[in-house]
Amino acid sequence: MAHTNTVLAQLLKLIPRHEFQTLSNQHHHGQKLRKVSRWDQLVSLFMAQLTGRQSLRDIEANMNAQSDHRYHLGVGRIAKTSLARVNEKQPYTLYEALFGKLVKRCQGVSPKHKFRFKNPLFSLDSSLIDLSLSLFPWSDHNRHRGAVKLHIGLDHRGHFPAFATLTEGRCHDVPVGRAFDFPKGSIVIIDKGYTDYNWYKLLTEIEIFFVTRQRTNALYRVVERHPVKRGQGLTSDQVIELTGNQLKNKSMPKLRRVGYRDPETGKHYVFLTNHFGLAAKTIADVYRDRWQVELFFKAIKQNLKIHAFVGNSPNAVLTQSWIALFAYLLLSFLKFQSKTGWTEQRILRLLQANLFSKKDLMTLISPSPPEPANPATQFRLWAC
Repeated sequence: MAHTNTVLAQLLKLIPRHEFQTLSNQHHHGQKLRKVSRWDQLVSLFMAQLTGRQSLRDIEANMNAQSDHRYHLGVGRIAKTSLARVNEKQPYTLYEALFGKLVKRCQGVSPKHKFRFKNPLFSLDSSLIDLSLSLFPWSDHNRHRGAVKLHIGLDHRGHFPAFATLTEGRCHDVPVGRAFDFPKGSIVIIDKGYTDYNWYKLLTEIEIFFVTRQRTNALYRVVERHPVKRGQGLTSDQVIELTGNQLKNKSMPKLRRVGYRDPETGKHYVFLTNHFGLAAKTIADVYRDRWQVELFFKAIKQNLKIHAFVGNSPNAVLTQSWIALFAYLLLSFLKFQSKTGWTEQRILRLLQANLFSKKDLMTLISPSPPEPANPATQFRLWAC
């Protein structure tokens, strides 16, 4: 009979151990670790993400209760004091780098987005992760609230985070958006909170397209007007020049202005883009698909542990947050490989119930369809 490791051990095999060790050596601070290694830290906090462990004591008890399985996980006995020390002292950048490695693997197996155009499509947005000021005094967002901010560039080929960073809660979105290195030819869906006309000019110059909403106080002049299909909800399709006083001498590129009225809500939207090749209705549909990034924030906050933190220092909070993002990417990778159409949440629930069972991982998340019942057998049972 073939030997099968636990589901958790099979999950961790998706991370090449030599690759992790290389990153661990690159992102190490201070003396050599003796009691809890970075691999011990990853396994413990990753397990905590999947099973909903709430504290260091809870993680310690759960890991040490699995003494029969720790050998196959490559970890030793976990002490909460040693784990707390590693969380506080060893740089979180290890897991930021590990996240980047797994992004590339996800991009290699992810499906296409739902639109006909071939350009990569991303949504850019951010969300606050609330913290208690009494426990996290360094996280001062305003007088009454502490927070860190999670910035995401969501890849619509599978709806997983291809770009991510964590900043102070008071950090403005635009500088972070500028730092994301979107590939040439991409279309980036941007909320109007990211409005920065100089950035729009830069994106146009480096051949990256954007779709955003126009601010109500924007000053512009209409250069061209194009006919629209009113039956599709479109109200206008124009080429404009921005005319604000601060933009007079900056050689701003011409932009496309598309008006659209949602037939369901009756609300009117006005979009700006530097893409002149797509149909006006496609521009509206692209921006509508930005809702996927809101669904991502909802999913990660509901299903993973980025509210109840097991450490109070900035490094401990960022370590746990990056491991949560890593866990979400791993769930997305399994979703792409299984091709069952299951959501990350459904896969997570299945893993939670089987994490330390010895079942084949791919069989677990890609079960064979049930065999059809034999009508003749059913008839005989009914006759009896």
